Amino acid sequence: MLIALSKWPTIRRPNKTGSRTAPKPFLSDAQWLLIADLFPDPPIGPRGGRPWRSSRECLEGVLWVLITGARWKDLPERYPSPATCWRRHRDWTRNGIFRAAWDRLLSKLLQRRGIDWEEAIGDGSFARAKKGVTKWDVAIVEMEPASSC
Repeated sequence: MLIALSKWPTIRRPNKTGSRTAPKPFLSDAQWLLIADLFPDPPIGPRGGRPWRSSRECLEGVLWVLITGARWKDLPERYPSPATCWRRHRDWTRNGIFRAAWDRLLSKLLQRRGIDWEEAIGDGSFARAKKGVTKWDVAIVEMEPASSC
């Protein structure tokens, strides 16, 4: 028995639940709206060029690296390139944008009384500590750039 494609139902049920495999974003829409003005998308230059990835996508990539502790080159493909995310993180940190966003989100959480300051945890897994040393006695030596000659 042959089934004609013209008789096949054309209406499919829309996917109302979203993707089951894609992870949820780190920032909710409400959180993003609270800090979106700090991360403006750069305007396209007069000569045109490749369009910039959105600031929200890059921020999600930066948050993925910071939360997971993974290397930049291990950034999943659902985010912009590792170099793009790293560059934006560098610029936002230098300009104080990242700190301003953190302060704004933290103040909103404080207003909702969502922080219990009685409990705090310090992670020293990456801190250098020697037995019996009370101060850091490491000499910082500035080196000149290597010559190519």
